[in-house]
Amino acid sequence: MNFQKPCTFAKLMPRLKDSKSLAKIIQNLAQTRQLLQGKQLHSQLISSGYPLCTFLTNHLLNMYSKCGQLDYSVKLFDKMSQRNLVSWTAMVTGFSQNLHYFEAISTFCEMRIAGENPTQFAFSSVIKACASVGLVEFGEEIHCLALKFGFGSDIFVVSNLVDMYSKCGVMVNAYNVFQEMECKDEVLWTALIDGYAKNGPFEDALSAYKNMVKEGIGIDKFVLCSTLAACAALKALNFGKCLHSVMLKKGFELEISVGNALTDMYSKVGDMESASNVFGIDSDCRNIVACSSLIDGYVEMDRIEDALSVYVRLRRQGIEPNEFTFSSLIKACSSQATLEQGTQLHAEVIKFNFDGNPFVSSVLVDMYGKCGLLDDSIRVFDEIENATEFAWNSMLSVFAQHGLGKDAIQLFNRMKNEGVEPNAITFVSLLRGCSHSGLVEEGLSFFKAMEKIYGVVPREEHYSCVIDLLGRAGQLKEAEDFINKMPFEPNAFGWCSFLGACKIHGDKERGKLAAEKLMQLEPENSGAPVLLSNIYAKEQQWEDVRTLRKMMQDFNVKKLPGYSWVDVGNKTHIFGVEDWSHPQMKAIYDKLNALSGQIKVAGYVPCTDSIPLDVDVSVKEKILQHHSERLAIAFALISIPSGKPIIVKKNLRVCSDCHSAIKYISKVIGRKIIVRDNSRFHHFSNGLCSCGDFW
Repeated sequence: MNFQKPCTFAKLMPRLKDSKSLAKIIQNLAQTRQLLQGKQLHSQLISSGYPLCTFLTNHLLNMYSKCGQLDYSVKLFDKMSQRNLVSWTAMVTGFSQNLHYFEAISTFCEMRIAGENPTQFAFSSVIKACASVGLVEFGEEIHCLALKFGFGSDIFVVSNLVDMYSKCGVMVNAYNVFQEMECKDEVLWTALIDGYAKNGPFEDALSAYKNMVKEGIGIDKFVLCSTLAACAALKALNFGKCLHSVMLKKGFELEISVGNALTDMYSKVGDMESASNVFGIDSDCRNIVACSSLIDGYVEMDRIEDALSVYVRLRRQGIEPNEFTFSSLIKACSSQATLEQGTQLHAEVIKFNFDGNPFVSSVLVDMYGKCGLLDDSIRVFDEIENATEFAWNSMLSVFAQHGLGKDAIQLFNRMKNEGVEPNAITFVSLLRGCSHSGLVEEGLSFFKAMEKIYGVVPREEHYSCVIDLLGRAGQLKEAEDFINKMPFEPNAFGWCSFLGACKIHGDKERGKLAAEKLMQLEPENSGAPVLLSNIYAKEQQWEDVRTLRKMMQDFNVKKLPGYSWVDVGNKTHIFGVEDWSHPQMKAIYDKLNALSGQIKVAGYVPCTDSIPLDVDVSVKEKILQHHSERLAIAFALISIPSGKPIIVKKNLRVCSDCHSAIKYISKVIGRKIIVRDNSRFHHFSNGLCSCGDFW
């Protein structure tokens, strides 16, 4: 029959005497999604006065639902004078299939109130709706009801139950339901494996896959993709390669979903060569999902140039980036503190309308903060309409990095007022902010409130922050007492913080204890003997200094060289102490000598105690003058226009003398200088530093 012409139904009407023939036609229209023809037939039935019994109306309900026209289904359903179980089931299923999950659940409840006993199809549909909206408690009630009506062994109902519990993260229930089913098909196995791949334990996903193979159940691309996701989480490269072989044998290698899963797995385990090879197999596999996986893999491997080149390639091929693409690339700019690339990506974010995405905005907040542009970080945060916990934590972390403890506390109070629950990351940032601002009482108050008020159990990093908090404030005895009362030994960061505080405040005995503990934890770390050597040098115990240095030579422990770098244009310029390798070094040293004269006139007095060498004061002054951060600043002053900020990064803690010198430099040249050392940011302006000389 030709259903394309409106007049066809009019001619057929006299011959379609029975409802069964009409029902068959409507059923065919539903299966082939021929909405226009279905509407034409419906209108002919109405205009001809054909009696629409419950049987025919049910088929029309199903047809409109399958064609995505739920408004028509609802109107028909509401006008039905007599409904039966099929009518209710059609509506529940229709709502669920068309993603109207809450309507599916409410209609199921109305069906029960109407006294109808649900079928396996109604149960399957409402369970799917519960899974999609995360209503696990209501899903458990439906589970009990399904058992009551004898559907505990129905494969459709059980598969949806396993899927629901998996999607809601209740893997114990998912596994129990799975085990109770005697005959398990590939859909049931896939639901369980996918649940483990998304929620963990990831090892159970691999075990389930092995058991599925042993049972002789057919393997399809869906279960392979889910198992690959578990391999990615576990970094199980060999297992992933075995799955890759299975995919090749079954001819799945050109499937887009398979290409995406393989690219993601190889990227997450760090095998970027294989990831790139899979990515290049077929042009259809080069979609945004695969591109984002490849970019993220390169970012995790610190291969930033490769990540950016993939982005350029995808844009040339007309592939539009998504929020995950931008998040990975901006995250890379954060870790590398590459401002130029970060601002260019921000422009792309705006171009593609992702500036309103809370996750992308959170990464932008972090990027600007790590690049030293505090005002830009605050501006991006203030523009977020519905800030998530990621955004709040990003802004708190930025304030902590910049030593703005009071600002961090104010933001935390705003966060609570907005109803956002703090987590472990929140308190790390708060404690760090208090530590760098000397807010000892406030920091201790937050630490005590973590578990008592907010239910966040303190971890190693929180205890280390408290050690740092007390140590920086010179409360070394209190810090030692805190360490002795800890439920576990401090980690390397904790002992390093304590040792650094002992060096600053000249506590030789406690410094020696901290250094011994740190060398036990990290014998290859040069920080402990170097800091202890500085303590001895401050006390002019040169014999102890020489003993420590000989020990470092004997154990081949090398001091980490200090270096600083500054970005000019698209190039990073790196400087070491007394570095003569830069092509503009003559101009740099000329500028540096001129600055040294200017700041001495302004009142700068060299702090030679910071040089742990038994040499003349004049030699120490020369060494201080040629520290890497000063060379970087001198180069920036002759290379960067006055309208742009000077941002210098350093791999070690800025020394007290350089800190003093840079304050005077900012005063005599009238420019703001931002220095990021290995612990925080310093904003120098008009002879002052944002840290207030407490860092």
